[in-house]
Amino acid sequence: MDRQLAIWLLIFAVGAITYTARLSFIALFARRNMPPLLAEALKHVPVAMLTAIVVPAVVFIPAGVLRLDFGNPKLIAALVAGAVAWWTKSAVTTIVVGMVVLWLVRYLMG
Repeated sequence: MDRQLAIWLLIFAVGAITYTARLSFIALFARRNMPPLLAEALKHVPVAMLTAIVVPAVVFIPAGVLRLDFGNPKLIAALVAGAVAWWTKSAVTTIVVGMVVLWLVRYLMG
């Protein structure tokens, strides 16, 4: 089989699997009430996904090397951004302050 054809078939197969998985969940609960335990668990999915994406990007500098010291500018910015998020409850303020702190720390560290 041609390599390019195999890649396109793989893309379509993964897309179909993803679509089916999402559709099945919607179809399963379209006419039923969601069990309370499942509804409570699903409230935590966005935070868990964001954490799984952000934490490795912050603490593994360079890739594969764990950096939990204050020589890591991303860690400093993330800690400040976390405090701002907790204090203000504003996503926009958190992003702006986090980026300003990151740029400032990178500038000061050289």
